[in-house]
Amino acid sequence: MSAINIKTTLRNYILIIVGTAVMAFATASVLEPASLITGGFTGIAIIVKQFTEHLIPGGIPLSVTNLVLNIPLFLITIRLKGFHYLVRTIFATLMLSFWLSALPVIPLAEGDLLLSSLYGGIFMGVGIGLVLVAQATTGGTELIAALIQHFLRHYSIASIMWIIDTAIVILGAYLYGIQMALYAIIAIYLTSKISDGIIDGLKFSKAAFIITEKPEELAALVMDELDRGVTGIPATGMYSGEARNMLFCVVAKKQIVRLKDLAKGCDPNAFVIVTDVREVLGEGFIEHQGGTGASV
Repeated sequence: MSAINIKTTLRNYILIIVGTAVMAFATASVLEPASLITGGFTGIAIIVKQFTEHLIPGGIPLSVTNLVLNIPLFLITIRLKGFHYLVRTIFATLMLSFWLSALPVIPLAEGDLLLSSLYGGIFMGVGIGLVLVAQATTGGTELIAALIQHFLRHYSIASIMWIIDTAIVILGAYLYGIQMALYAIIAIYLTSKISDGIIDGLKFSKAAFIITEKPEELAALVMDELDRGVTGIPATGMYSGEARNMLFCVVAKKQIVRLKDLAKGCDPNAFVIVTDVREVLGEGFIEHQGGTGASV
């Protein structure tokens, strides 16, 4: 294993450890005290805990339910997809169960459902986002969706997850009332937006197309000052009929302002087009890696 792969693997496992800790905090300290059922196995764990409180002091712990529900899923997934598919997911699930049992409960918004849904959604979104950036999951409904999709190819994993989580939220509405379900929807929405924002925020870059009369000079500046590669694309102005080299360059978001300054400083008449790039794989950006949970 190369030094780059070792560094990437270490980073992924650190993200999983931190992300599952944040998820556990959101579940045990925010969502569970407010009885907010937001889907997933954590939502089921909250229901089980509260319904077993009269049988066991404190109810069945969230960590126990989370682990017990995932074990049969792991066995089925290993049989269908192989063990390597699950390496990171198993680690993330074990870490989530560990944090659920180890972290102290610190109610942040006890008695305030709106704040509970806001804080719960934000913290859960951060945690899930970090785990997904590490190319892992914590099992649960996402893994169930992947298994169902293995047999029902015409459905996407996202649509199957939506159906499963909706059913869990409806169960929560039946048990705790429609008002609780509405607050849970706020938390679910925030979780989705925050996790997507973290994933996109770590991968978004900017691409620039620059039409200039000084392509060689500007390309040299970009490569020297920004340490980014530049590609010259032959182009012809359809109005003037002049042949030119259009420069194409992908830079980090924080570098785009400097790139525009270099272009205008080199050629005040430069025509610059800037667009968002959702993901960049390769040297200087994100290293190529396997699929979710596919490798250690």
